[in-house]
Amino acid sequence: MLYLLLGKLFEGQHYAYENPLFRGTCAALFCFVLMVLLLPRGIRRLVQWKIGDLPEFDHASLNELTRDKANVPTMGGLMILGSVALTILLLADVTSFYVQMGLVCLVWLVSLGAIDDWLKLTRKRHGGARDGLKMYQKLLFQIGLGVVLGFYIYQHGRHNMAVLYPLADPAEIPAYRILSVPFYKAGLHLGALSFMVLTVLVMAGTSNAVNLTDGMDGLASGCVAMCALVFVILTYIVGTEDLAQKLLLPFVPGSGELVIVCGAILGASLGFLWYNCHPARVIMGDSGSLPLGGLIGYVAVVTRQELMLLVAGGVFVIEALSVIAQVGYYKWSGGKRLLRCAPIHHHFHLGGWSEPQTVVRFWLVSALFAGLALATIKLR
Repeated sequence: MLYLLLGKLFEGQHYAYENPLFRGTCAALFCFVLMVLLLPRGIRRLVQWKIGDLPEFDHASLNELTRDKANVPTMGGLMILGSVALTILLLADVTSFYVQMGLVCLVWLVSLGAIDDWLKLTRKRHGGARDGLKMYQKLLFQIGLGVVLGFYIYQHGRHNMAVLYPLADPAEIPAYRILSVPFYKAGLHLGALSFMVLTVLVMAGTSNAVNLTDGMDGLASGCVAMCALVFVILTYIVGTEDLAQKLLLPFVPGSGELVIVCGAILGASLGFLWYNCHPARVIMGDSGSLPLGGLIGYVAVVTRQELMLLVAGGVFVIEALSVIAQVGYYKWSGGKRLLRCAPIHHHFHLGGWSEPQTVVRFWLVSALFAGLALATIKLR
């Protein structure tokens, strides 16, 4: 809104606010300050409403290690995504197709996460099991979102045939049909069905992977911030024709506005980390982890950087694979465990690492993955 207002006031003139990277930086700073200043009030409200976490694991030793987390306010993700949405509305071009679809993604997954969090809290209070939505119910909504976004992104690409991928070969291929591959400048050619399947896998996979990572104070918020920083840079490159052609990445017109989305995620995650670091005063819950992961996955789909997301979000990939491996081995071996507990951060916690040690070491690994992802931009 502010962006459109300034555009009307200074129509025909060029100012710094027109640059997506400038507005993305402003978005990160604005979100950070907003979270640091307003989150204490939000935490007090959550305490008054008795919206406290009730950690419960299928592991007696882990329950003992996390007993001090009982009644820490949860659903802090509503404040994270609220600040992200406000910042997008203020600083981004809300007439942009990609911004509008990003807001749809945000609202969809915030609603899903909030319902899941609320069911967990209310059922436990009434003496029931600490169960929210079933996994298949979450997946159903995530797959539905992936199908909706995939369809509209693909259709939007079909009507923007000027979107070209800079191949060494003279042939010109629309960017929306290209899967960008690290170290390989030509990329892979996708059809409509493969594009839709890939979109669903990325949206559901990233959303759930961030959700699995959210198990220790500051772990998910710190890793999300590093991944968002990578996509601030990637999205700016892909949305700027000269840079995209120079670095042999697909140029996607209009995607530059997603720099503001990534900047807002970066700032909000860091601002939340101010109060979420050990010992946490608030926990994001599914209402934060599901939409944060989904938004990053959405940006990766639009910019055709799905495989780069596997590198930049390496910690999320490891966390998800650890759960898959644990469950698969448990069923295959007839009840044996591959890890002490999954996701893998609990394995190290039970192995003797303190919670702050585990979190900081995972942050370091996440920073290495982020650095590797940025390095691959030039190595093509």
